Amino acid sequence: MPPVAAASANGGPRRTMTKTDIARRVYNHAWKLDPIVRSLLDTDFYKLLMLQMIWGLYPKVDATFTLINRARSVRLADEIDEGELREQLDHARTLRFTKKEMIWLAGNTFYGRKQIFQPDFLAWLADFRLPEYELRKRDGQYELDFAGPWMYTTLWEIPALAIINELRSRAAMKSFGPFALDVLYARAKAKMWAKTERLRELPDLKISDFGTRRRHSFLWQRWCVEALKEGIGSAFTGTSNVLLAMDTDLEALGTNAHELPMVFAALTDSDQDLLRSPYRVLEDWQRYYGGNLLIVLPDTFGTEAFLRNAPDWVADWTGFRPDSAPPIEGGERIIDWWKKKGHDPRQKLLIFSDGLDVDTIIDTHRHFHGKVRMSFGWGTNLTNDFEECAPFETNRLNAISLVCKVADSNGRPAVKLSDNPAKATGEPEAIERYIRLFGEEGRVEQAVYV
Repeated sequence: MPPVAAASANGGPRRTMTKTDIARRVYNHAWKLDPIVRSLLDTDFYKLLMLQMIWGLYPKVDATFTLINRARSVRLADEIDEGELREQLDHARTLRFTKKEMIWLAGNTFYGRKQIFQPDFLAWLADFRLPEYELRKRDGQYELDFAGPWMYTTLWEIPALAIINELRSRAAMKSFGPFALDVLYARAKAKMWAKTERLRELPDLKISDFGTRRRHSFLWQRWCVEALKEGIGSAFTGTSNVLLAMDTDLEALGTNAHELPMVFAALTDSDQDLLRSPYRVLEDWQRYYGGNLLIVLPDTFGTEAFLRNAPDWVADWTGFRPDSAPPIEGGERIIDWWKKKGHDPRQKLLIFSDGLDVDTIIDTHRHFHGKVRMSFGWGTNLTNDFEECAPFETNRLNAISLVCKVADSNGRPAVKLSDNPAKATGEPEAIERYIRLFGEEGRVEQAVYV
């Protein structure tokens, strides 16, 4: 298909874009290895922000990341060929940041700030390569671990998840002919566009792509990003995927993740230090970043415990990202806390990002519109919703809940409690200790689909 000519909103020239025939591209695997991850920038922006702080403050800390399949009924080792998985992981280890990518990281403006990445950090990053991995099969599942210095293992999380999810998609489509693939993607595109049309009706909507880790494929994520860019215009604020942000001239979005408080907590020597560790994370973060990057992720050990013990200065931060409680319930809890601290919620920001679908986004937006500033990070149900799209019955294209979490740091167990006990990770004894200290108030178990 020839390039598509386009003009910018102000009438000037805009980069032309060649559309990819995804169905034909999937069918024509004419080469020995079709790499899933082709760039180290094919990761979430918050990984780079966290990495800079880890590199600067904690270069001698070790952290092991491990794959966790919450959908245990799906036997990944039976669906994905081990040889293909190793080939993709090994290929990712050959990647380096390119000169073009390094220039873009150094010269681009992120969150209104120039040179957010320090020159010394970028010099170190230029020689970065992903470390070794350990892969085993057990009871129909893959055991995949990344052990070593935290500032190296942290960047395995996103590419590892993207590789496994796309290999699963490829395996499910191996028997599809070119016409079956045409039908599959035509239905998926129509389904996605119908979502876009519903979102277009929401006033003052702000939504971004958070769908890298559990995407159907890189090409499909790119299609979804470009569809949102055209379909909802300025309501689409950017993407967490750094490569797509660079290639499509979008904002790269993201702040921090659960791994920071998980590692900080694992390294503590007393109960008192453990209870204080979530706020030490924020103190270190503020040393590196400010402004719109001051977003609190409160649920690592339970939002109720976080709010109960939080110092007053936490209320001065820009906003919160309630990640594992029901969005309306979690948002109201934080709004009440802001009010108690003497802050006007209308000046604050809530970022919703947990398992969002269109109905959830619409209901949450309508509930909070005018009460608080809000934004939505749309993940798996944006970039991997193929349910009922195949021309014949199969559930192997349905997204599953697959994560890669810190298992230990410097040999000590790492724990995530979450507001949803179904998302808790860690050794049982360590989880019990954390629950004794932080409590279980506000933690309600819900089914986890993605």
